[in-house]
Amino acid sequence: MNKEQKRKLGVLAVLGLALLVSGTFAFTAFNQQAINDRLRDNVGTVGGRVHDYYNRDTENKDVFVENYGEEEIMVRIRLSEFMGIRERGTTDFEPLVDETIRNQVDTWTTWKPDADNINQRQTGTDSAFFNDYSNLTFGWDRGEEFAPWYLPTFNHVENDPRTAASGHARDYFTSDATDGVTNGATHPGDGTDAYWTEDSPPYDNSAGDWFGSQVTHEVAQHLQQERSPMTMEQWEKLENNEKIGDFWVVDHQTGWAYWASKLQPEETTSYLLDAAQMTEMAHDIRGSYYYGIHVSSHLVSPENSNDFLGNDDEGEHHEHLADFLQGIRNNAMDQDWGLPGLPTENPPSNVNSSPGDFNFGLMEPGRLFIMDGQQFRYLENQGGGNHLIIREDAFRFVSFSNQNTRINTWYNTELTQAIRDIVQPVASSFTTGSVADGNVQFTGGTRFRPSNLSGAVAADQTWHVPGGTKRAFALSLADITRVSGVGRGFANHAQRNIPNSPAGQGWWLSRTPGSSPSNWVVANGNGQLWGVNGATTNNGSGGARPALIIWQREA
Repeated sequence: MNKEQKRKLGVLAVLGLALLVSGTFAFTAFNQQAINDRLRDNVGTVGGRVHDYYNRDTENKDVFVENYGEEEIMVRIRLSEFMGIRERGTTDFEPLVDETIRNQVDTWTTWKPDADNINQRQTGTDSAFFNDYSNLTFGWDRGEEFAPWYLPTFNHVENDPRTAASGHARDYFTSDATDGVTNGATHPGDGTDAYWTEDSPPYDNSAGDWFGSQVTHEVAQHLQQERSPMTMEQWEKLENNEKIGDFWVVDHQTGWAYWASKLQPEETTSYLLDAAQMTEMAHDIRGSYYYGIHVSSHLVSPENSNDFLGNDDEGEHHEHLADFLQGIRNNAMDQDWGLPGLPTENPPSNVNSSPGDFNFGLMEPGRLFIMDGQQFRYLENQGGGNHLIIREDAFRFVSFSNQNTRINTWYNTELTQAIRDIVQPVASSFTTGSVADGNVQFTGGTRFRPSNLSGAVAADQTWHVPGGTKRAFALSLADITRVSGVGRGFANHAQRNIPNSPAGQGWWLSRTPGSSPSNWVVANGNGQLWGVNGATTNNGSGGARPALIIWQREA
């Protein structure tokens, strides 16, 4: 809303409704229902929370999903709209769409985009009535800017349907008002664009101001959208190797928007909706109006994704939806994973499994898994059946000077023989080179990916070396650079953090030296790379984080 539009507004609250003395009043309501499905009864392992950040004054509205649990999930969201108009001299609001009722969200009109244009509501449906009055902005794109930041939910109650609603947004289950004035936030923030930033201080909920854990949370970063939101018709035209990833796909026949990959623990989708702005035609209404958006969600574990194929009141699912869901489960489209002896699906990320229970060719970068009692993160498929993985936590009280000793001990005495049997040899020694902290430039966010590595430092990358040594190793600065970024093992800063660390802590060592006697680390719980760590630094906040290259036959 521009300054001139704001200047013309005069608002008088009468009988709980927004009555305009002059001009119009733009309002986007938030009434949301979140459904958290789970596979087992072990409480606390599956958890998804829908966020809605909304501000009436700026018309910013950010809708996304956070996976705060310990298992991967699959996600879909659906929007519905309502608008009522009261012309001057009349007493009642007339609904834009017949038989829709303002305080009964199940009668609202499901948003359905045109098959070839997600930004245009589908002609020939009731949804098209809203084209003249409201413009919805989908996805998040700020040019060269990296993904935005958010505050993780404090509400980790698995079966609680409340959502993380901030600013002028309202959770449907805690606030049934539909008056355009009443607030009912369940989450901190004012709902404006970029309210949370990388530099936002930790938020302390120890006083219990917001429902959930009385703890302090650091801000975290969304996944970067790999593609703008699109319809199933547009998705179907992509190459098979482009069809699964971090972006939204909308079935325009039912209005459900699907996240096109499994959402891993501690990951958060990019925005489905970024703004809801009223048009000039809405501002020209001679009288007053009410406009609302309802957000419903359906979150399931991958094993239950067939729930998405059930009968839908809005119509038949798209003919390619079943294939799309199978592609999400497999992390690939049209692949033959039926090799004798290889599983067709991987175990849940929180279930301890044997090496033979996994099909590493199905894993997506960043996927967590537990193998023979050790938790790992899958980093990349290196081809030829070789896969790079890293221990998810670091061994504490380990300095740069003695990290090789600790990593060797872990490999030789703390890994099972079954894991060592699938480890591939790497170089017997590494030529690391060294680079001063002040000589490194970065891209993709604050100290995220070095952009000017050269010489021995750039060449020091870990691959399978026939005839080398079967062993574990610390990642080099070049390794960390290669596996960091959109669609990679460390998709953002937050994914580089080690778990179970107090706020502001959680560093781990690379093998690359900085200016003597310093070395490069992933530092201080913010996922940034720094080359100023002392060679003898030794404390409980971090330490050595070993990696492995493992092998499994491929198709």
